[in-house]
Amino acid sequence: MMEVNPVVLTGKHARLEPLTEAHIPGLAEIGMGQDFWDFMLYGRIESEEDMRGWVKDIMARGEKGTDLPFAVIHLVSGRVAGATRYLNIAPKDRGLEIGGTWYGLEFQRTAVNTECKYLLLGHAFETLGAIRVQLKTDLRNERSQRAMERIGAKKEGILRNHMILPDGRYRDSVFYSIIESEWPQVKQNLEARMNR
Repeated sequence: MMEVNPVVLTGKHARLEPLTEAHIPGLAEIGMGQDFWDFMLYGRIESEEDMRGWVKDIMARGEKGTDLPFAVIHLVSGRVAGATRYLNIAPKDRGLEIGGTWYGLEFQRTAVNTECKYLLLGHAFETLGAIRVQLKTDLRNERSQRAMERIGAKKEGILRNHMILPDGRYRDSVFYSIIESEWPQVKQNLEARMNR
């Protein structure tokens, strides 16, 4: 059985720390009005109040034990860079998902995202003893799919009409996974990307 508890994970570029209401202003500053919300399940975030609702919802999921949410802190600036989490935690099956990930525009396509995936995957496989980590994205989000493939995640398939988004659209979700035997190669890929 995996035991997933709040933790702080720190790298060279970013620190993942448990999400709290204190992160709301920083998250609102970088997240309000961004187009990436169209791919996510929460609806548009257009105000600090919307962000407060999002943070409270994600924190409530954490209290149920199904999720472990993190705020991402950019170490050089000390600013909030985004958010991510473990979700669909299945302790008995030693599996979890990494998702709900988003970053402010200035932190996208930087070392922050790569390092966060490295920290989260390393903690999952090497500390928690996970045997499977899954990732998923909206079929329309090709950029996210390419990012998952670049790190070595294996595409498992598409769940059609998987979810109904807040605007009523049906979302097809593309699922990827990394299993414990693949982690050494994925780890090597991530380390090579971070050392470029």
